[in-house]
Amino acid sequence: MSLIKSISGIRGTIGGQVGEGLTPIDIVRFSAAYAKQRRQAYSLSNTIVVGRDARTSGEMVDKLVCGTLMAMGYNVVNIGLAATPTTELAVVGEKAAGGIILTASHNPKQWNALKLLNEKGEFLNDAEGKEVLAIASQEDFLFAPVEEVGKMVTKDYLPYHVQQVLQLSLVNTEAIKKRQFTVAIDCVNSVGGLAIPAMLKALGVENIIELNCTPNGLFPHNPEPLPQHLTEISNLLKGNKADVGFVVDPDVDRLAIICENGEMFGEEYTLVSVADYVLSHTPGSTVSNLSSTRALRDITNAHGCSYSASAVGEVNVVAQMKSTHAVIGGEGNGGVIYPACHYGRDALVGIALFLSNLACQNKSVSELRDSYPQYCISKNRIDLTPDTDVDAILERVKSYYHNEQINDCDGVKIDFSDGWVHLRKSNTEPIIRVYSESTTLEKANQLAQQVITMINGR
Repeated sequence: MSLIKSISGIRGTIGGQVGEGLTPIDIVRFSAAYAKQRRQAYSLSNTIVVGRDARTSGEMVDKLVCGTLMAMGYNVVNIGLAATPTTELAVVGEKAAGGIILTASHNPKQWNALKLLNEKGEFLNDAEGKEVLAIASQEDFLFAPVEEVGKMVTKDYLPYHVQQVLQLSLVNTEAIKKRQFTVAIDCVNSVGGLAIPAMLKALGVENIIELNCTPNGLFPHNPEPLPQHLTEISNLLKGNKADVGFVVDPDVDRLAIICENGEMFGEEYTLVSVADYVLSHTPGSTVSNLSSTRALRDITNAHGCSYSASAVGEVNVVAQMKSTHAVIGGEGNGGVIYPACHYGRDALVGIALFLSNLACQNKSVSELRDSYPQYCISKNRIDLTPDTDVDAILERVKSYYHNEQINDCDGVKIDFSDGWVHLRKSNTEPIIRVYSESTTLEKANQLAQQVITMINGR
């Protein structure tokens, strides 16, 4: 059994001993701590929004969370089966004090989690998250008397979400309708099965091939949208049955794209393509995290605009985007953040902007992919012992490569002329993650091994 507590929420496997798995006691404790933190941080609303993905433990977790929030004196707007970005928009739509998303994102079915939002529909920052953790550890809760117990209402916010996307000035429904795309989708039997068809139909896409779109939480394959898990939709595209394929994770904040020939567009290039389209109409700065592809920087510079990198994590990307007034940003895992809609990763926004871009160009999806800078990322690791001094290792790396461009806002990233290497300590495993990128996978591997060899003193 596993239970991971962090500033972004609580995540664990269902069942087991209290404190060792995601048990009812842990769920109630953490929900109460969040309610207390929200009361202290934002007293202008007495409402909290709750939404969930379709995993099989969701109904049980939902009842515990909503009941606890009501017991803490909050009114609950329960939006039921809903994408993470839908819940984020609902918080703003309800003028709520915050929101809780019940999803373990790309984790397998035995996992679930509580992800915590502030009154802006954005993830709690570092200080707020630490407050929740501190309150949960103290169990200093004051539950409401019977006269002040909250009420719960249910609402469907998907139509609102779709409408918010349609209203974006760069979403070109006329061009999309004119192209008469055939689109294949794999929604891993979660809430994408509700959200993605609704979005595509609203965009004017009439020909939709649906794979795994029953929101029952029975994931037909590993739910993380990586190439090795997407053979079914890839084989379908290889048969010339669709112009493009879209794949989302269980909570629909990540978007993977499949080319018309069945090849992967590449999760890293979801943001690159959307950013290229956005910058061609609305020049401005862009942001991605340190472990994302250099292609976004190249595209941004080609448009005469400025790029900057943030620490890994959506909350860090959003903070950097706000400080630089970025017009587009996100993460290399297929997470598109478009402030014109909201500050959160959103696959519906990504699909609408990508199809608008594709519709306005006389290119296939593979031709569009080939028009971007070509990079490959390699992902490696260094296993740690209890005695390993990670800070000392990172300082040694900085010193050794002092003649290269260094960014140490999150671990250490070394920018070479032909690629980069990013080292950072994992928050969930006793390892140092070593990500590298270059123009070929072989070169990316060589860069990573060069740094690893230096660390090991060989």
